[in-house]
Amino acid sequence: MKIKCPYCGVRDQGEFSYEGDATIKRPQTDDADAWREYVYSRNNPRGPHKELWSHIAGCRAWIVVERNTLTHEVYNSYLPGENKDD
Repeated sequence: MKIKCPYCGVRDQGEFSYEGDATIKRPQTDDADAWREYVYSRNNPRGPHKELWSHIAGCRAWIVVERNTLTHEVYNSYLPGENKDD
């Protein structure tokens, strides 16, 4: 799988580390149930999904990768905060 780093260009997946789901939002409350849900409840999506990756063997930037979890096709990659939908 190839991932495009906004700084370094297209690189092999081996240069990156998967860091988690990019769609999860941190709770803005002290409610224990909300935090338990945030920490322990995870979906295992099939199909198009947004993920956080770190370019560990390059510029060390964090990027959002939009890819299909079934086919591993990468649709888009960008720096966090660059997309209005995030």
